[in-house]
Amino acid sequence: MFSRKKIAMVAAEFLGTAILTAVVLAVSRSNIGIPYFIALAAGLTIAAGTLVFGLASGAHFNPAITLALWSARRVKTFPALVYVGAQLFGGISAYLLYSYLMKTSWPNVDAGEFDGRVLAAEVAGAFIFALGWAAAVYNRLEVGKAAFVVGASLALGIFVASTASGAFLNPAVALGARSWQWGTYVLGPILGAVIAVNLYALLFAPVKELLADEDAELAESKPAPAKVAAKSTKKKR
Repeated sequence: MFSRKKIAMVAAEFLGTAILTAVVLAVSRSNIGIPYFIALAAGLTIAAGTLVFGLASGAHFNPAITLALWSARRVKTFPALVYVGAQLFGGISAYLLYSYLMKTSWPNVDAGEFDGRVLAAEVAGAFIFALGWAAAVYNRLEVGKAAFVVGASLALGIFVASTASGAFLNPAVALGARSWQWGTYVLGPILGAVIAVNLYALLFAPVKELLADEDAELAESKPAPAKVAAKSTKKKR
């Protein structure tokens, strides 16, 4: 049940999200904590994380991306739930490490007030980021190219979102930054990512890739040949 591969998948999502959150916290709360530096740091972190952990888990590092891929039937339900749990735990762990190193107290989570502009900014930024993710997935880019596309897309998404929001584009990072606001920093990235991935699948994904997905789903829905043979044998008896 707990094979090396499965443990590696969960560990990769936890570590990747924790490292991303730690980098965002360190840069955003430093003397150079302006959106451009945060975007570049986050983009480089995602690119490096994809190279390191991509073959182990797919390197989502973001509940919004995992849920978007799940909505497009690229990830099954149970693995998606496990990924999201590992990612959120990674965000919390990163803040615990940051608060220990900085000798800061654990503040209450900032629930904040709903702001439509912040929601729109998070949706737009996550949309841009997830388009890059969808391109990497549906075009089956090799790890190096996928790392570049995903990292660059995240940097561009942060550039856009930073005009009106904290530009987290990631509920796990928002949790680590103590900005767990359901109507903006949680809902916004999920909406943007779900729309982007499904739109890309509908309009831009290679037809052969979609046909391959349909064939795989059809094969899963059919009973295995051994089972069919067993049933036919029972009927003859």
